[in-house]
Amino acid sequence: MTFDEILTKIDDIVWGIPLIVLILAAGVLLSVRTGFIQIRHLPRSIRYMFQKDPHSEGGTGGEVSGFAALCTALSATIGTGNIVGVATAIGIAAGGPGALFWMWVAAFFGIATKYSEAFLAVKYRNIDSEGHVLGGPFYYIENGMGAKWKWLGKMFALFGACAGLMGIGTFSQVNGISSAITGFFDPNGQNTISILGNDYSVVTVISAFALALCAGLVIIGGLKRISSVAQVIVPFMAVLYIIAVLVLLITNITKIPAALAEIIQGAFGVKPIAGGVLGSILISMRSGIARGIFSNESGLGSAPIAAAAAKTKEPVRQGLISMTGTFIDTIVICTMTGLSIVMMGSWANPELQGVQVTTDAFTKGLSFLPAKGASFILMICLVFFAFTTILGWNYYGERCLEYLSGGKKGAVTVYRILYILAVFIGPYMTVSAVWTIADIFNGLMALPNLVALFALSGVVAKDTKDYFERLKNGEIPD
Repeated sequence: MTFDEILTKIDDIVWGIPLIVLILAAGVLLSVRTGFIQIRHLPRSIRYMFQKDPHSEGGTGGEVSGFAALCTALSATIGTGNIVGVATAIGIAAGGPGALFWMWVAAFFGIATKYSEAFLAVKYRNIDSEGHVLGGPFYYIENGMGAKWKWLGKMFALFGACAGLMGIGTFSQVNGISSAITGFFDPNGQNTISILGNDYSVVTVISAFALALCAGLVIIGGLKRISSVAQVIVPFMAVLYIIAVLVLLITNITKIPAALAEIIQGAFGVKPIAGGVLGSILISMRSGIARGIFSNESGLGSAPIAAAAAKTKEPVRQGLISMTGTFIDTIVICTMTGLSIVMMGSWANPELQGVQVTTDAFTKGLSFLPAKGASFILMICLVFFAFTTILGWNYYGERCLEYLSGGKKGAVTVYRILYILAVFIGPYMTVSAVWTIADIFNGLMALPNLVALFALSGVVAKDTKDYFERLKNGEIPD
């Protein structure tokens, strides 16, 4: 059995039906207990994103603004999952177009999950005498569920540190960047160099070195430098990508109805991809939910680590701000990517994989651009998306290790060095192995976090109701 086959076996166990049911059940439960907050208060949450927090003044704790915390979280969530992840989810070898529908379902309920995670992170965070904040699932497990559950918090922290170092934070992001850059500048591999007996494009080697250097310069500066970079890059890259895809959708608008029909039919096995109707539905559901979670991270427990650093004394407010991350990531950006791929028929080409699928869709949909114009736009977007994800996940991994090591700065320094090395070696791994490793650690992270969300759902419901009652009575500013 090959290494890739072993990884696939482990991935199938981790991302089996039980975990998918747990993630959806958590989202449904939290949606119900918060009164479907993703419907009733989404406009308010979007307004809060751009509004100064009236609760941030005077001894409230935190290190960055609520918007900066959101941008740090978005820097980690908006990444290759939005471009490469969607392509791998709906490719002919995976779930087909129907997987996009299940990404929507997971995202709808995931908004309530993301709200609850961020709420709990602020409510149960730890702030030391120097004002340094540490919060996330490990602390709402320990402080919310009780000290006897600390072992569960340790498990989350361990899986989180590994996910950052060997999965979603490094390998998959860098691999996506180098593939896009190499595909643009040296698609035929004409200029190669031999490393440990394997031939790699010179462009791949140079991009790996440049990425490791740039990531290292930002990572060494810690949270404030990461958040300051994220506040500039995240809005810019999101707007650039959305404009590019909007142009593609508008210029091919007549293909949208057929694409939507294909997505719905694929989701319910009307056009089975493999394994008959039921088998096709399950494959589509698994692929869509797994990639959706990879992209928006709802239920993973990663985003609340950033939310905990927000300067606010109202956990509900930060929860509302944080939940917009899932909406922006999946409902907006992943949908636009997925529609483009289905409309252009790129998903059905078995010779394409990963970023090649999305590049093909962009090239066909934006054919009026100069030669390689569409692939250049996609390459730039992917580089920015994935680079900020590398930064955001370094922060997550460091906080997890800080919790595991009891705040030892030496351990964090070693982690940073290993992280930068992982960025450097990421391009030399196979695409399938990279995504499978990321999937495995994502699933392992989610399990302890989901236990805490179920256990603390009552706290979320009670405090959420209390906040909106105080708001209605004019006791606190909106």
